[in-house]
Amino acid sequence: MCSSSLTALHLACEAIRRGHCAVALAGGVNVSVHPNKYLLLGQGKVVSSKGLCESFGEGGEGYVPAEGVGAVLLKPLAQAEADGDHIYGVIKGTAINHGGKTNGFSVPNPQAQAAVIEQALKEAGVNARAISYVEAHGTGTSLGDPIEIAGLARAFGKHTQDRQYCAIGSAKSNIGHAESAAGIAGLSKVLLQMKHGQLVPSLHAQTLNPHIDFEASPFVVQQTLADWKRPVLDLDGQVREYPRTAGLSSFGAGGSNAHVVVQEYIPTAARRPELQPAVGAGAGAGVPALVVLSAKNEERLAEQVQRLLQAIEREPQLDLQDLAYTLQVGREAMEERLAVQAGSLQELQERLQAHAQGQQDVPQLYRGQAKRGKDSLGVFQGDEDLAGIVQTWAAKGKHGKLLELWVQGLALDWAALHGDHPPRRISLPTYPFAQDRYWVPVDLQPGIAAAAPAGLPPQQSQQPNPQHPQHLHPLLHQNTSDFDEQRFSSRFDGQEFFLRDHRFQGQAVLPGVAYLEMALAAAAQA
Repeated sequence: MCSSSLTALHLACEAIRRGHCAVALAGGVNVSVHPNKYLLLGQGKVVSSKGLCESFGEGGEGYVPAEGVGAVLLKPLAQAEADGDHIYGVIKGTAINHGGKTNGFSVPNPQAQAAVIEQALKEAGVNARAISYVEAHGTGTSLGDPIEIAGLARAFGKHTQDRQYCAIGSAKSNIGHAESAAGIAGLSKVLLQMKHGQLVPSLHAQTLNPHIDFEASPFVVQQTLADWKRPVLDLDGQVREYPRTAGLSSFGAGGSNAHVVVQEYIPTAARRPELQPAVGAGAGAGVPALVVLSAKNEERLAEQVQRLLQAIEREPQLDLQDLAYTLQVGREAMEERLAVQAGSLQELQERLQAHAQGQQDVPQLYRGQAKRGKDSLGVFQGDEDLAGIVQTWAAKGKHGKLLELWVQGLALDWAALHGDHPPRRISLPTYPFAQDRYWVPVDLQPGIAAAAPAGLPPQQSQQPNPQHPQHLHPLLHQNTSDFDEQRFSSRFDGQEFFLRDHRFQGQAVLPGVAYLEMALAAAAQA
């Protein structure tokens, strides 16, 4: 149920800790594909009639289902640091349990919720007083929200009696309840807040739920955008600053509970040593960086350029060497290619802007297509001396030759160019997919006029749609037979079965099953 994706995260972490795997992908996906789901939620009186998830707000009466998908790549922290990975956060502890018998299928158990939070804190080795944000389950129901706060307060109360020091919110107020993907949605929100060092407001809670005594709890509903300040505490006899740490809850209907403790990543190791100039791309000061971009077609490549320019404008302090290395080893090389040699971030920005504006012969900018250059570069691809040639060019600073061949399709071992001290991978824009849509076109759905039988009374008849040919039969629109099979095809818009008490070819036109049986009989005769 609603704790599915956090349960998957917990199981993945356990598998890594036990040595069953070195890395793991964990996440969740939720789609709503049938209207019966909404009928069921409505009958159970758990869906909001306002179309809002009013997490911790007054008048919350239910939730709004949301669709979503998310996943994270997990690996041991030491291994991620050794691999130079971009680390979004550190999972300090996870726990799952079940509430057992309650007064109803959807009635939460506050004791079980408190227990799973206590277990996660114990696994994490984190004092609850050091937690400065809780991403709550927070569906926005009059029953669930007070019970959740009661469970949280009970778990936190075993560590501290301080009041209203911890911000609390729910992504459901922003996007709805993603159900089986709710946990991964909450984790994404927590990691984004850590990245930007800010807490975003939990919506629809201007007036708080009167059944929750927040003043007597450790929690304050986050209602405005604010800086996420690191707490300064004395928890072990020494006053010091603690990292941003968050608790994340997901509670499924039926009693399945999960809680995760997440902490921001603060590098403890010193900045990587500057590379020797002889290594080439990604080298230290004075050595140009080789920035490479590629896409499936020219349109997507142009969008790649725009996204990178926007990223540079947003973060003018980006490390050029890290940027270049990330694009070299962290992206798939596709057909349409562009490469730039630049000695500074400003120089890179200027050359990309000139290219985007259509300027020709931009200095040290190379453009090509791998497919066109495949045959001409075939002699190089299998050459045993290629690695030596590449290293020689890199050592002599002939970076233009490398880029000129790369845009034509030459496969380069970028990692080998950086030696034992490569730059770091960082967060950069990912591939700009075309976002093609595949909805059934509305104008292809025939209306009642196209499917109406002859002899329909004038007051209910409509003019035929000129976009559609006359159908063979109300339920058999076209003969689409071929040499392999006999076949008829039809397309309906939901208005066909209102026809009743009228006649078609001397027979009564009946609704529902009888109408369908008549059509099948007519098809058999045909």
